Amino acid sequence: MTAHYDVIVVGLGGMGSAALYHLAKRGLNVLGVERFEAPHEMGSSHGLTRIIRLAYYEDASYVPLLRRSYELWHDLERIFGEQLFFQTGSIDMGPEAGEVFSGSLSSCLENELEHEVLDSKGLRARFPGYRMPPETMAVFQPQGGLLTPERCVLAHVRLAEAQGAEVHTGERVLGWEVLPDDRVGLRSEAGEYRAEKLVICGGAWAGKLAPALAGLAVPERQALIWLETKQPELFAPERFPVWNGQVEEGRYYGFPEFNPSGRTPGMKFGRYHHREEACDPDTVDRAVYDEDEALLRQFGERYFPAGAGKTLNMVVCMFSNTADEHFVLDNLPEAPQVSVAAGFSGHGFKMASVVGEIMADLAQWGETRHDIELHRLARL
Repeated sequence: MTAHYDVIVVGLGGMGSAALYHLAKRGLNVLGVERFEAPHEMGSSHGLTRIIRLAYYEDASYVPLLRRSYELWHDLERIFGEQLFFQTGSIDMGPEAGEVFSGSLSSCLENELEHEVLDSKGLRARFPGYRMPPETMAVFQPQGGLLTPERCVLAHVRLAEAQGAEVHTGERVLGWEVLPDDRVGLRSEAGEYRAEKLVICGGAWAGKLAPALAGLAVPERQALIWLETKQPELFAPERFPVWNGQVEEGRYYGFPEFNPSGRTPGMKFGRYHHREEACDPDTVDRAVYDEDEALLRQFGERYFPAGAGKTLNMVVCMFSNTADEHFVLDNLPEAPQVSVAAGFSGHGFKMASVVGEIMADLAQWGETRHDIELHRLARL
């Protein structure tokens, strides 16, 4: 007999694991299917740290979602019994007229967020690890920090299982269809399932799992680097906030030296749209090359010289970008039983907790209490 569920969640990375948890917590009979492990290092929800910040230059409408996200992360920490969020403060910096500084400042003012404006000299005096150009202006927002993504995914999955969710890992989905009775049939390498609703959180594979997203959420190869710090005291979490920076070389983002597991010390950072390499998630080149390292090291040596020691580690992950770099959170118009979370464009993990709640709302009720008009599929 074909197993039947209220909801099936495909993909158990940052978004899917959170959706699974929220659905299970509501008492629904839910199955989560993941082609790798949960967590894993094949997609976008790994790398030991992820930025979370309230000052949001991308669009001020994200701030209400972020406030709820903070609440949910703290709830998850309490229930799971492990610290997942580490407050460092956040820096958004760049030319005064640039989108990063001006947008972040507007976000703080519009949402009445605690913040401080620093010029380049003030930034260096306050946080000596930074060596930014004279024209740089910065917004410091003290509630920013970092999340530990692998542990967040694990917490959501384990707590979902504790609420009765069924979890299948190492199982690749082959396809799905809307059945004559309006339920959804799903085929995997291991069997067939039926559900009232389907939630697709496939990350870089979203376009393959939901053809409506093909070409709209485009996977991109992304590389990250960890550099040995020459003056470690300048890059400790209490002296080096997480940051987003706009400079002549592009937009970059980074973290303090954060090494609770003892596995990967060093200052970590990356460049948005690294080398602008669109990719197929099944064939993405996961090797790192001299060109990858040189691009990142040149930036580190110029702007963070006290942190630009030898290269300790590099990894490849994937972004999935929409044309406007906002998310897709919606039901499929041709199949309202199916909801999708995709196109997080390199800035989504911080909101995984609230995205999980949104996806649970869409699956259970077809709508959500949260404002997601910016993220509707029709705009693309």
